[in-house]
Amino acid sequence: MRLFGIAGYSGAGKTTLLEKLLPRMTGIGLRVAVLKHAHHHFDIDQPGKDSFRHRAAGAGEVLLASSARWVLMSELRGAPEPTLEEYVAHLSPCDLVLVEGFKDEAIPKLEVYRPGNGKPPLWPQQPHIVAVASDASQSLALPAHLARLDLNDPEAIVRFILGTLQLGEKTHVVL
Repeated sequence: MRLFGIAGYSGAGKTTLLEKLLPRMTGIGLRVAVLKHAHHHFDIDQPGKDSFRHRAAGAGEVLLASSARWVLMSELRGAPEPTLEEYVAHLSPCDLVLVEGFKDEAIPKLEVYRPGNGKPPLWPQQPHIVAVASDASQSLALPAHLARLDLNDPEAIVRFILGTLQLGEKTHVVL
């Protein structure tokens, strides 16, 4: 499995970009998973549901299954957060894992940057960012080692990611 990160501040458009990239990648035969890091406490379960009650009663893991999908919920209960590698180990085999978050991990990343958000770019402090996709890409002053991508050109972004990870040979498809 190859890993590629999508980084950027909240509101930059990371999820919207992933929604555009995923059908293009799966459409050429790639098996793609997404691993998203949430910075806040979150719960996909609902109070009162059986699975919620099992976790509240002390279960370390609850696997909720149906004919349409399944989800494994694990409670850390004060244990350290798993590493990126430990999370990836839980995924089924695939060609590519798109990682949202984990900005300090040593994997190649694309920064989604919108100057209109009023936030500074991440790339000056993040050495693993290899490209910046922006809605103002032509006006950005980037160092020569960073690829400049148009946030509104998902085909070019897919080509960049596949080329960076050398996944183009696997699909034998040209975008």
